Amino acid sequence: MSALRFSDTISATLTDGVLVVTIDNPPVNALSADVRAGLMAAMDHAEKDSAIVALVLTGAGNAFIGGADIKEFGKPPIEPLLPQVIARIENFSKPIVAAINGVALGGGLEVALACHKRDAGPSAKIGLPEVKLGIVPGAGGTQRLPRLIGTAAAIELISSGRIISANEAHKLGIIDGLIESPLIDAAIVSAKSAADLPLRRTGTLSVPSEPAEAIDKAATEALRKARGQRAPAEAVRLVRLAGTTSLAEGLAEERRTFMELRDSREAAALRHVFFAERAAGRVESLEKVAPRKIETVGIVGTGLMGSGIAVAALNAGYRVIGIEQTQDAADNGRERITGILDKAVQSGRIDTAGRDDRLSRLTVAADAQELGQADLVIEAVFDDLTVKTELFQRLGSIIRTDAILATNTSYLDPNVIGAATAHPERVVGLHFFSPANVMRLLEVVNCEKTAPDVLASALAFAKRLGKLPVVCGVTEGFIGNRIFSAYRREAEFMVEDGALPHEIDAALEAFGFPMGLFAVYDMAGLEIAWARRKRQTATRDPAARYVVIADRLCEAGRFGQKAGRGWYAYPDGKRTVDPEVTAIIETARAEKDIAPKSFTADEIVTRLLKAMADEGDALLAEGIAARASDIDLVMINGYGFPPHKGGPMFAAGRR
Repeated sequence: MSALRFSDTISATLTDGVLVVTIDNPPVNALSADVRAGLMAAMDHAEKDSAIVALVLTGAGNAFIGGADIKEFGKPPIEPLLPQVIARIENFSKPIVAAINGVALGGGLEVALACHKRDAGPSAKIGLPEVKLGIVPGAGGTQRLPRLIGTAAAIELISSGRIISANEAHKLGIIDGLIESPLIDAAIVSAKSAADLPLRRTGTLSVPSEPAEAIDKAATEALRKARGQRAPAEAVRLVRLAGTTSLAEGLAEERRTFMELRDSREAAALRHVFFAERAAGRVESLEKVAPRKIETVGIVGTGLMGSGIAVAALNAGYRVIGIEQTQDAADNGRERITGILDKAVQSGRIDTAGRDDRLSRLTVAADAQELGQADLVIEAVFDDLTVKTELFQRLGSIIRTDAILATNTSYLDPNVIGAATAHPERVVGLHFFSPANVMRLLEVVNCEKTAPDVLASALAFAKRLGKLPVVCGVTEGFIGNRIFSAYRREAEFMVEDGALPHEIDAALEAFGFPMGLFAVYDMAGLEIAWARRKRQTATRDPAARYVVIADRLCEAGRFGQKAGRGWYAYPDGKRTVDPEVTAIIETARAEKDIAPKSFTADEIVTRLLKAMADEGDALLAEGIAARASDIDLVMINGYGFPPHKGGPMFAAGRR
């Protein structure tokens, strides 16, 4: 029969007494006001028509329901509200089966939880990721999910915002049927068979009993991972509430908490990050520029960075050619790449067939002529200007005229590297963060001569790798390292002024950083920055303030964790405050006649945030960064800035 239409986004067809209701609101079938009104109208129709014995609810395309409509964020609510739609589904007199054909996230999963049965295709993805926006589920997620899967499992899923596969959701008991055959056909059969049975309304179920220790353990772990964020802690409280109160009381408290968190600074910060990610990597001037085709990626240097880049490219489906100077080095490079893939198999991220497929697309050789096949060549060699410029000059005679050359330098000037080649317009910067197969951030450096289609190709490549690309201009250290240098400099000034390294680290960790600055130095090793400072001695402004404490630590052989001592000592591998470091600091202060003063944790954080934001303002003024939000993303994804604080520019009120 012809399709019935209940709103612009909701249509339905009747098959064998089952009304199949389809949500079609691209790209992800978000729960807009039109979708909510259409669902209500479809239920009105089904209630009155005696020929309809059951309903199936599904989504068009690759999504069931991707969640709330972000276009409605911050606007006055429009009825029917989602909780009203969900209550109507759960209390409906005829069976409603969710046929989950793709993502069911946030409000989408809450709709499915209210249905009387849930069938899903194997590619479905399920989750309540609200905590990632600083809120909790607001339409019954914290009350209905524990009734299906128990309190401990619901705490873990909701407080982490983790998105799970259909298979895991089936094992947990969120999904009733995992359907390989045509999903809608199976859901129609499922709905018809439910018409003769008492309906299973999720909200009327009792929360399964489980040992208190299991629930406490899940709650403790969730709070540890939350690092002071409020939404995960509230999620834990609400899930526990489901086991001790009625559905109506639990839903009322969930809604109240949702509204309160929605207006919080934490939620505003995380919304800012969400929209910043959608804007990142967009360059208006490239909107009509087609990227070049990239199928084969050459990587010169297969050390720690090069092997990480190789794995990222193999994971994205590219053919990879790694080049080393000797056959021994090439063999070691291949071994390193294989080792990373083996670890991914052990952790279950890929299977052995996936690893073998990746290795079949990998060549590691000592002959640079192999790069003649590459569409893009990335250098990942030692960060030395002579080494890199000589390499690019040599590559000019090997690679195809339409191939792109990318430098992975952290601090050198890619304009100088590009100028050493015959075709600087094909040179671009791709600054990966280590380990490159794990870290999401990728600074895409638009050099002075980079051709528009080369920049567009670099962005398309970054996105296919699953990276978060941030475009920046040329400056020493690009966006991230330049801000990090300002932040480090200010922290060292504070040490000279009277704060101790462990006080600064404690203040940063209380603010939400996973690790304090000086602990990070020790983990990374102090000798590379020391070598850089020594190289810069000749060009440093003699009038500029310079703190010698880090140099003194290196002179004393204190190179960080691997040496057993750096800014801290590491007896038995445990980080401890070292009186020897305090003595070095006090000597350096005395040499400059600095009378030390004490700092509160707030003063420490305020001063460091100001240093970052001021440097960010300079990057914007110079046109190095396109948006304040890009700077925030770099610091969150590359340097551990807590996402729930929105980044240094957001925290400083630079919107």
